[in-house]
Amino acid sequence: MMTSLFSIFEPSSSLLSLNLNWLSTFLGFLFIPIFYWTAPSRWVLLWSKIIYTLHTEFKTILGTTNAGLSLLFVSLFSLILFNNALGLLPYIFTSSSHLAMTLTLALPLWLSFILFGWFNHTQHMLAHLVPQGTPGILMPFMVLIETISNIIRPGTLAIRLAANMIAGHLLLTLLGNMGPLLPMKLLTFLIVAQILLLMLESAVAIIQSYVFAILSTLYASEVN
Repeated sequence: MMTSLFSIFEPSSSLLSLNLNWLSTFLGFLFIPIFYWTAPSRWVLLWSKIIYTLHTEFKTILGTTNAGLSLLFVSLFSLILFNNALGLLPYIFTSSSHLAMTLTLALPLWLSFILFGWFNHTQHMLAHLVPQGTPGILMPFMVLIETISNIIRPGTLAIRLAANMIAGHLLLTLLGNMGPLLPMKLLTFLIVAQILLLMLESAVAIIQSYVFAILSTLYASEVN
């Protein structure tokens, strides 16, 4: 029976399995108490250092008045990173490769920033539509361009994350399907290529989590 290459991204068709697939998104919360129940290890200390560094960076971008808001973006980074890393394991549902997941994260954040900015800082939001030093004849076009760029922000956030996750998984699947077709002499080369690609995908999972979180932080800082 022939199956589509994109079938690896489809959740199970049964209702119970479908719900359990999407619930795997929140499995990371089960590991949070482990940090408090066990003695600190090098991995726990490393993760704590990463969280503290991100919190400091996000707090600098948002300003001292919104220091608490940086914890939201640190949590967002942790959630996306866990799901990206979880998807690298075999036979694990990758929720971050679906627009239903990524758009659910991006759209409410963007909408809340926009509404907060327009209701509380209307003049600042209007001034932001026209960059300083823009010639008068170009102002209508700049307003149109800035408006379109603001509207497509949640879409670009969601598509960037989902597309990067899909691309890497497709490459891993294509290389895996080539195994039975290759002679034994090339099998070692294929295994090495898959290991290198898996290392690359691990880096992409971290980078895309950071990009999603840092761009959301920058969007939030523009309304203040």
